[in-house]
Amino acid sequence: MEVTEVKVFPVNEERLKAYVTVTFDNAFIIRDVKVIRGNNGLFVAMPSRKRKDGSFRDIAHPLNNDARQKIEGVILKEYEKELTKKTFQ
Repeated sequence: MEVTEVKVFPVNEERLKAYVTVTFDNAFIIRDVKVIRGNNGLFVAMPSRKRKDGSFRDIAHPLNNDARQKIEGVILKEYEKELTKKTFQ
């Protein structure tokens, strides 16, 4: 399964830096992925839903670390490209 499109929607908040839409194989889309600035730098948070007990649970997520790293790498690369575009406009 390959990432075929990444759309980045930057936001100007303290920790939340962007919302992202990711398309796989031009056939499957995941919306509301987030780029977040954490204590150790940027990371990607998958879309989640608040449960009745107040905790959050991912709606969609990679099943292994290799897939997570691959997806996160593509998203963060596109996020950096988007920031570069905004700087030069």
